[in-house]
Amino acid sequence: MFYRRKIILALLELFNGELEKIRLQKLLFLFCQQQEKADYDFIPYKYGCYSYSANADLTTMVAKGLLAETGTSFLKSDKKGYAKLLKPDDLSKLKNVKSLYEKMNSNALMKHTYRNFPYWAINSVKAESLLTPKELEAVNHHKATCDNIVLFTIGYEGGSLENYLNRLIKNGVRVLVDVRNNPLSMKFGFSKSQLKRYCESLGIDYIHFPEVGIVSDKRQELNTQNDYERLFADYRKNNLPKTIATQQSILNILKMHRRIALTCFEASHCQCHRSHLAHSISQLPGFAYEIKHI
Repeated sequence: MFYRRKIILALLELFNGELEKIRLQKLLFLFCQQQEKADYDFIPYKYGCYSYSANADLTTMVAKGLLAETGTSFLKSDKKGYAKLLKPDDLSKLKNVKSLYEKMNSNALMKHTYRNFPYWAINSVKAESLLTPKELEAVNHHKATCDNIVLFTIGYEGGSLENYLNRLIKNGVRVLVDVRNNPLSMKFGFSKSQLKRYCESLGIDYIHFPEVGIVSDKRQELNTQNDYERLFADYRKNNLPKTIATQQSILNILKMHRRIALTCFEASHCQCHRSHLAHSISQLPGFAYEIKHI
């Protein structure tokens, strides 16, 4: 079992085996804020801090019979004790969460997290009813306000879905343009249908242009930067001249929505075709905007 799932089970164990869904997310968030390297990352969702990855783990554990789920709560079905299986430091942090917050209901936890972690309240449907005008001002301060036209590029290698989505949110990206030839991923959240759903849940449109990607057969045996450079030379010669119409479509999307991001796998844009695609788009008539790699 993944260690992070043991943390959820131990959290439920400490709270007598049952937690409301909103309360569980908030308590897990407060625990993760104490960790040096958090087991879960969170995005600002309609009730504040929320982890898609934690929810996926909860769903998996329900399917495995470790948990039961009602409309509002998760209940620990497994009789095994998980608190004793945690690292001592993590167990201490979980016990601290219990000591500090066990008497807070869902609304009180929302109010507490909104006040102390205002970024995660920017999309909340409850913030206005829970916070004072001054506290709401602190939340609004974290909302992206830039409106200058920028063509971003972003990769998802090495990070969580939530970390990736937060980069889009903080940069005010309005459309994610997937430029993978084959938009499938073994990494949670990054296959086409999942990524589209998660982006759109946050108000970010998703569109896919497979023709500007690189087929997987050509991506084998990339061991050195020279290997990448040979691949990209072939891409510039044999793909980019044939996909001008698609590049023009991307430029039109940029002009219409002002802040869009080209996405692929690699963390570094220097090892990804998206940087060469962005450069090619920048050479089209009418492009006079910033390119930014995030």
